[in-house]
Amino acid sequence: MPPCGVCGVNGRVRDHPDGEPVSSPLSAGRRWTARGAILAAIAGAVIPAIFAGLRSLPLLLIGVAGVAISLVGAWLGLTHRGVGRLAGTVVAVLAMLGVIVVYAFAEFLHIVVLSAALLLIAGIAARAALRGSGPAVPEYDVAVPRHPFLIMNPRSGGGKVARFHLMEHAEALGARVALLEEAKQVDVVAVARGAVAQGADLLGVAGGDGTQALVAEVAADEGIPFLVISAGTRNHFALDLGLDGDDPSRCLDALTDGVELHVDLGSINGRPFVNNASFGAYAELVRLPEYRDDKTHTALQALPDLLVGHSGPQLYARAGEVVIARPQALLISNNPYSTDDPAGLGRRARLDRGILGVIGVRVDNAVQAASLQSGPASESLTITTAASVTVTADANEIPVGLDGEAIVVRTPVGCTIRPAALRVRVPRHRPGRSQAPPLDRDHLRALATIAFRRPGRPRRTDGGTV
Repeated sequence: MPPCGVCGVNGRVRDHPDGEPVSSPLSAGRRWTARGAILAAIAGAVIPAIFAGLRSLPLLLIGVAGVAISLVGAWLGLTHRGVGRLAGTVVAVLAMLGVIVVYAFAEFLHIVVLSAALLLIAGIAARAALRGSGPAVPEYDVAVPRHPFLIMNPRSGGGKVARFHLMEHAEALGARVALLEEAKQVDVVAVARGAVAQGADLLGVAGGDGTQALVAEVAADEGIPFLVISAGTRNHFALDLGLDGDDPSRCLDALTDGVELHVDLGSINGRPFVNNASFGAYAELVRLPEYRDDKTHTALQALPDLLVGHSGPQLYARAGEVVIARPQALLISNNPYSTDDPAGLGRRARLDRGILGVIGVRVDNAVQAASLQSGPASESLTITTAASVTVTADANEIPVGLDGEAIVVRTPVGCTIRPAALRVRVPRHRPGRSQAPPLDRDHLRALATIAFRRPGRPRRTDGGTV
C-alpha cells in the first residue's frame, strides 16, 4: 500500500510525492516560538560580554580550564584505585568548586547562570518550533489485523503487564496473548513462529527491547506487522517510535486505529537488535555476575583495568573507510543517535535511514580526557555512519551488550542493517508522532526560516514550495 500523499492527516503534510519532506502550514504561535528561541540564544551568548565587559573572556577561559581539570580528575578517579582514585575525585570536585568561587567573587556567577538558563530555554523553544518540520517516517494506512498474537512478560518493567491490565485490554480487542511464565525459560522465537504457523497476522511484544528484537525478526522474516508495547524498563525503541512511555496500554490502540511504519532492523552475527550493540568496557561490565547486584561497586572495581587496557580484548572496528583502533567503548546502533544536540542525546530522530550509527571512544591519558569537553569535535571520539561494521579482536570470543542484554559472540563480528525490514504497527495518534529533530546546522537554518518567513504556502525543507 503506498504512503499517504500531500493531504496528510490532522492538517499535517506527511510525505511529498517526489520524496522531499514538507512541513505543515505555520501558525503564529510556532513562528513566535522560533523567534523567541533565536532571541534567547542571542541573549544567552551576549549577556556575559554585556555585564562583564572585557572581563568575560578570561573568566570564561577559567571556566573552560576548570572543566578540563575536572575531567582529568574524573579520569584519574576511574582509572585508579585507593589513593589515586581519592586524589582524582578530590581534584575533580575542587576544580569545579574553584570555578564557582572565582565566579562568585568576580560577581560573574549569576551572569553565567542566567546565560545558561537562556540557552536552555532557547534549545527547548527551538525544538518545540521545529517539531514536525523535519522529514518523518512515512505512515502507511493499513487494515485492522484479524488474528493478532501478543507475547507478554509479566516481569518486565517492574510488572507493567499486570499494573496496566495489558492482557485484559488486548484480549478485549481480539488478540491472543501468551503470558510468559515466571519460573520457566521460554523460547520466544519458537512461540512467535508457532503463532504464525497457526494463522497470526500480527506479532507483538510487551517486554524489554531484547525480547522485542527476537520477535521482531520473526515478524520481518514472515512479512507480517510487529506491534511494540512499551512495557519495558527504559523503552528506548518504543520512545523512538513515538509511543507512550508512561501508559503502555495506549500502544494497543494500534490494533483498532493503527498505521504502519517501515523501519530498519540491526543484526550482529545474524542476531537481531532494535537499539544497539555495545562493545568494550560496558559489555565487559554487564557480563560480570556481581554487576546486577551492585552496579556501582562492580564498575568502580573493574573500570581501572578495562580503561587502561589491562583486561578485556583489544578491539578494532572498520566502518566503511573509517578504522577505529583499540576503542575502550564502541557503540553500533540501528540508525545514528543524536550527538550534536544535548537535548536529543540518547534518541534517534529516524529509524528508516538504512545506516548504522557508530560511536567509538579511546582515551589513553588525562590530556585526552580533558579534550572530551569539546564533545563530538574531540579526537578521542569517533562518530560516523556505515551500512556495515566489522569488529575484530585479539580473542576468539568477545562480550557484547545487545539491547542491554549480555551475550558472547565469535570474532570477527559482522554488524549489518536490514533497511525497511520491519513493518511496525503504531497508533495513529501517539505522543511522539511529530518528534522534534536534532538541532544540527540544517535544522537551525530551518528555524530561521520558520521565524522570519511570511505566512503562505508550506515549504519543503530545501526551501521550495509545494
